Amino acid sequence: MVVGVCTIHLDLPGCHSLKEKRRIVKSILARLGNEFNVSVAEVERNDAWQHAVLGVACVSNDQGYLHRLLTKVVRSIEKGRFDAQVADYEIEIF
Repeated sequence: MVVGVCTIHLDLPGCHSLKEKRRIVKSILARLGNEFNVSVAEVERNDAWQHAVLGVACVSNDQGYLHRLLTKVVRSIEKGRFDAQVADYEIEIF
């Protein structure tokens, strides 16, 4: 069994309240979970208006597959969201 974890740091430059941030983050979480069948949650910086940190996890028996899948998750956010910008990300395979 191989576990893949991706930590994604997002900048949300247009957010001016926690309510606005949570609307954007909730939308991203739902879309990623449905589209890629991964577990995803906001894991840090919960009270920062213009920043969010997402944790994405998945399990497989193929290390290469996990790396490709987590890379697609990051690219999906970069291409699909204009109100959230990927500042940094890190993929770990265990």
